[in-house]
Amino acid sequence: MGYMTVEEHSPTLLHLKRSPGIRSWSLLIGISSVGLAAAYYSSDSVLWKLFYVTGCLFVAMQNMEEWEEAVFDKARNLIELKTVSLYALVLTLWKRGQEKVVLDLLHLRDICVQEEKVRYLGRGYVLVLRLATGFSYPLTQSATLGGRSDVEAVEALLKRFLGLEELQRRWQLEQEAEFEEEEEDEEEEDDLYHSSDSGDEVDQL
Repeated sequence: MGYMTVEEHSPTLLHLKRSPGIRSWSLLIGISSVGLAAAYYSSDSVLWKLFYVTGCLFVAMQNMEEWEEAVFDKARNLIELKTVSLYALVLTLWKRGQEKVVLDLLHLRDICVQEEKVRYLGRGYVLVLRLATGFSYPLTQSATLGGRSDVEAVEALLKRFLGLEELQRRWQLEQEAEFEEEEEDEEEEDDLYHSSDSGDEVDQL
């Protein structure tokens, strides 16, 4: 499974989605099976058996990856990052299982691949959105394992869709022009300062 799949792609809208992978479902089934086996072969009371099953089920859900979506809307200049957690849905009785972050697309300055350590499983990769305000947001809450090329493919798709590389070149040129203007202003101030000093010396003579 890739990092994210394209749900919708038009000139003004790019909708990406991600679902829990095989590893998450395998963990859910495996840990739940341990709880069922413990309850089946145990001679404890029904309450203890129920505790075994629900305890293992909650541990399994806690290790599940989230359902995630990212919407880049150039018509409204918005980025919407949505996350749905099965664990949070069950824990809060379906009240706070979904989170949404809305960002200003005009503030986006860069998208880059970031390496993260995944507990017990090694290294993973995630895309990070860097804003002009100085804040950074991960595109997804969980990293993908050993699939840097998949993450880089999504990075390239987003940069093409947003024209980000062209914008970055334009910002760099604007910054260089501002820097040159500041240098010219400083040189003019120095010339004026030196000329005024020379005039003062002539007057003294």
